Amino acid sequence: MARLALFDLDGTLVDRHAAFHDAVASLCHAHDFRPEIQDWLLAELADRANAADFARLRETFALIEPAAQLWQEYVDLMADSVTCRPAVLEGLARLRSAAWTVGIATNGASDIQRAKLAAVGISELIDGVAASGDMEIRKPDVRLFELAAFRCGVSLADGGWMIGDNPAGDIGGGHQAGLRTIWLRGRPWPEDLPAAHHVVDDVTDAITILLNETE
Repeated sequence: MARLALFDLDGTLVDRHAAFHDAVASLCHAHDFRPEIQDWLLAELADRANAADFARLRETFALIEPAAQLWQEYVDLMADSVTCRPAVLEGLARLRSAAWTVGIATNGASDIQRAKLAAVGISELIDGVAASGDMEIRKPDVRLFELAAFRCGVSLADGGWMIGDNPAGDIGGGHQAGLRTIWLRGRPWPEDLPAAHHVVDDVTDAITILLNETE
């Protein structure tokens, strides 16, 4: 099996939840937005965010700020707020040193996902990125995994691994793409979904499993 490891981003390699709350609070503070605007953002952007959300925000609350400006501010604030633990970065570096091809297959807008990858230093440790915003398709669509592999310079036909926290998107999608899977325990597991090949509590444990595969 090829040494291809595709990772989810949010909730797997980086902590989106804390960054999201910090970014929304900072954005609202900067513009002196009313509490109901902050509540709206926290509710509407809880799972994902894109530029169209800020057009809706502007229309809903009759804001004077251009939607594109608010979106860019949010992207920058997310990049400033997001974190990736040193142990995770070290693990990715070890995979590359062990001749693994490492890629990202993530749902989310292209600009914000790449901004986060660059901000925490992951961009320097991977071979390719596919975000759902690149082609307006989302995991578990197999095409996103195919794009991620292609951008890493390899083919899914040679096999590999998918690591993530979303049962349907990461694990179900990974299975459909012909990849072995490692699930980061946390979200409810659908009864009709085939089991992951491994289940871990931390992405560093997943990286250890991959490194043991190398030996």
